[in-house]
Amino acid sequence: MGTEDSDRDSDAGWDFAGRAGTVPPGAAIIGYRDVRDAGLDLRVAGTAAITVLIEFGDGGLIVDDALGRRTLGGFAVGLPLESMRVRGERAECIEVRLSPIQAYSVLGVSPTELGRGVVALEDLWGVRVRRLREQLASTGTWDDRFALTESFLAQCDKPMRTPDPEVVEGWNRIVASRGQVRIGGLAESLGWSHKRLWARFESQIGLTPKRAAMLVRFRSAVDGLLAGRPAADVAMECGYTDQAHLCRDVSLFADRTPGSLTAHYTPAIARHRYRAWGRFFQYDAGSRGR
Repeated sequence: MGTEDSDRDSDAGWDFAGRAGTVPPGAAIIGYRDVRDAGLDLRVAGTAAITVLIEFGDGGLIVDDALGRRTLGGFAVGLPLESMRVRGERAECIEVRLSPIQAYSVLGVSPTELGRGVVALEDLWGVRVRRLREQLASTGTWDDRFALTESFLAQCDKPMRTPDPEVVEGWNRIVASRGQVRIGGLAESLGWSHKRLWARFESQIGLTPKRAAMLVRFRSAVDGLLAGRPAADVAMECGYTDQAHLCRDVSLFADRTPGSLTAHYTPAIARHRYRAWGRFFQYDAGSRGR
């Protein structure tokens, strides 16, 4: 099992913990609790992973996404092309990230079937997830909560449901290049036709290879922008044609300009969450196939 890493910030009002997940391989888990009525308010942009969020407090989560506004006890979200907002009072959450490769076997549906908005966990896993939420609420330590979540995911995992090896290899190349792989030559190098790769990739990953590369490159750019580097430098480092090209992608995936990204996406809870994923979720660790 991984090692828990706790981060309590009494000023911000959040108790954070995380560790590298072991079930399924390459998964990562963090947890956070609102300990001083700080209130959860996250504006979530697209990321190169499938996200599963489980709320085990009393209030649930208010989600505003492409499908409208709903109150949910937990949800899964694919590789969204639109930003969304998640809010809650006294929120207590377990958040899991999976690469689309692992998600294909864990969720019971392909990432494509998740659509543009969030999918309620009960729609994926039925009443079992209600029992998991109850167990998490009655458990006193993050290590125990992580163990419960990993055990639950292991029971859901169906290893025979895996994408085609060519799709796995294509995804891994896109991720390894930080989205800067030459998409035009990808199908040829994998021994498939352009049409076949595009169709299989979209049905099993959730996006076309081109759009997946755009998303991975965007996430790499976000790292640079949130580190405080000038947008022009980030654009050059991440392989954008120019700063205007970077601005278009940030607008597409985050509904913001690079200049406003930091102000809107880094309140206290978002900063802690971002740092936690920086430690416990790496593209290389999370993207490999079985």
